[in-house]
Amino acid sequence: MTESARPIRVLLADDETMIRTGVRLILRHAEGIDVVAEAPDGRRAVELAAEHHPDVVLLDVRMPVCDGLAAIAPLLALDPAPRVVMLTTFGDDDNVVRALREGATGFLLKDEGPQELISAVRAAAAGDAVLSPGVTGAVISRMLRAADPVGGAGPDERIARLTGREREVLAMLGEGLSNQDIATRLGIGTGTVKTHVGAILDKTGSASRVQAALLAHRTGLAT
Repeated sequence: MTESARPIRVLLADDETMIRTGVRLILRHAEGIDVVAEAPDGRRAVELAAEHHPDVVLLDVRMPVCDGLAAIAPLLALDPAPRVVMLTTFGDDDNVVRALREGATGFLLKDEGPQELISAVRAAAAGDAVLSPGVTGAVISRMLRAADPVGGAGPDERIARLTGREREVLAMLGEGLSNQDIATRLGIGTGTVKTHVGAILDKTGSASRVQAALLAHRTGLAT
């Protein structure tokens, strides 16, 4: 099997057995997705991620021993680092904001439908942000009102480091476009988009596409 055809490897971390079982059953029947491990807490999730090298970690926010928020940094420190998608409930905006600031790829409400779950895993594996429509507006508004999550240089100084093309791509990240959408709009390959996104994250000190999108809004590149 070629690298491009390799199944998306998923690690599921949730302290509720019924939640894990339900998510596993949904993903088991999705083409090209393989649940390689399950964990009841954040500490075990980090251990299993180091062992199984998942592409995507579905991580519950609230768990015993080590909650999802505390597990984000050690997960992202792994090499290769997985994409981290937080599983949350409606009204848990504060924790979602904290997770996005820590570098999570996005978040998904636990009561989303099977297709939304499958699409979220595929989007995360492709490097796109995963933002559950039910609470995205409130969370993004709260993050925009808060202090800049990236320390050091100011937003305008970080934007000045980008090439013209990278600014175009950053503006589209601010619109919430996927890599495929950006590629189509600019008439370039998705691989080239991924390269631009990587450069944007590196030059601006953003830990995730979500942080980069917020930067686009703060600097007026996106509205």
